[in-house]
Amino acid sequence: MDEFGNDRCGWAGPDPIYLAYHDTEWGVPEYDSRALWEKLILDGFQAGLSWITILKKRDNFREAFAGFDPNLIATWGETDVQRLLGNAGIIRHRGKIEATISNAMAWQRIEAEEGFDTFLWRYVDFAPLQPNRATNADVPAETALSKQISNDLKKAGFKFCGPTIVYAFMQATGMVNDHLTTCRCHAALSNGSAHPRLRP
Repeated sequence: MDEFGNDRCGWAGPDPIYLAYHDTEWGVPEYDSRALWEKLILDGFQAGLSWITILKKRDNFREAFAGFDPNLIATWGETDVQRLLGNAGIIRHRGKIEATISNAMAWQRIEAEEGFDTFLWRYVDFAPLQPNRATNADVPAETALSKQISNDLKKAGFKFCGPTIVYAFMQATGMVNDHLTTCRCHAALSNGSAHPRLRP
């Protein structure tokens, strides 16, 4: 329990949509290439904003970006950028929208070479890291590993993927189990087993 008597991570709540996200999605290992790409794109849109803002607009984003199909988005151009800039249901930021298109192309290259899932999970030996953090103060904003992944993503052509964004992505997709040890979700995600399809 934290100082408020909650058995969740301190950032979760009070909005029901935030509680549901914490309890059912955040920190659960994600091994699907397309879903991983979607989460990285949404984390990029979060830059400078709160995650709850993105979470409340996520369905709008999914509709506007064709279900985050990178193979489709990679074919988009200025007409699509203008369409998205006129969509009040998403974050209307030209740089982030244009980056989504170029990031789709980068995803295609990595996916064809080795699989975007393999590319990412290789950094943690294909199993979630288990740092066992006790308090919010123990949770870093970035790590040496998130800096390395950020640099490698940028070399591969990705944008809006700085080390802080990447670490938030790692937490959300279960590459690192940063549920606090006092959180109701920690134990269920603490076995650290590797995904059989990705295991070397």
